[in-house]
Amino acid sequence: MPSPNKKENIWYKNYMVLIFVIGLPVFVIIVCLFFIFYSIKIQDSTVRDDWYMDGKTLYQDASRDQLSYDLDLSGIMRFDGKTVRFELRYPAESLASGKLKDGSPLTYPKQLSVRISHATDINKDKDFVITHTQDNLYQGMVELDNTPAKYYLQVSHDQQPNWRLIQTQKLPAANISFQPLSSFAESRSALPDQKDKRASHKQ
Repeated sequence: MPSPNKKENIWYKNYMVLIFVIGLPVFVIIVCLFFIFYSIKIQDSTVRDDWYMDGKTLYQDASRDQLSYDLDLSGIMRFDGKTVRFELRYPAESLASGKLKDGSPLTYPKQLSVRISHATDINKDKDFVITHTQDNLYQGMVELDNTPAKYYLQVSHDQQPNWRLIQTQKLPAANISFQPLSSFAESRSALPDQKDKRASHKQ
């Protein structure tokens, strides 16, 4: 004689089967598809810098940073609302001789390029030009986001001599100081490898 509960034991009518065997895998698939779409549609922006490919290897070009260190360039950027003012500073010996440290004539470029890159949001990046006004002063206009955040700033001369000054700063800020990278000084002060002159090598 068939059991009276036979119909109630049919597998596709069991709520546990519907939840764990069918519902849970379907939910996981939907979540995976959502994250795949999200990762493609909203990609993390990368920090902009001087990079180049050599074969399949990625390298960073620091030649412009090296030149700003060799010329001993520095500067001060000041923000006043949407107005940006920049003071390009040459070393005292260059001002006295009228020549840069590489021997080229000391001149003030007519324009400098400024790049302000948000640490995580590419939509807040700003590129603009500042123009020489008088003496060592430059001026330009930019409108930055008012939300405090970390930014990478760059002031560069894109013609010869091709140098740049870079700084990391939390904005908004009133003043930003640009100095040559100290890493070049550290690399020059490193002692040469003299392992061939050690006692173990003389024996």
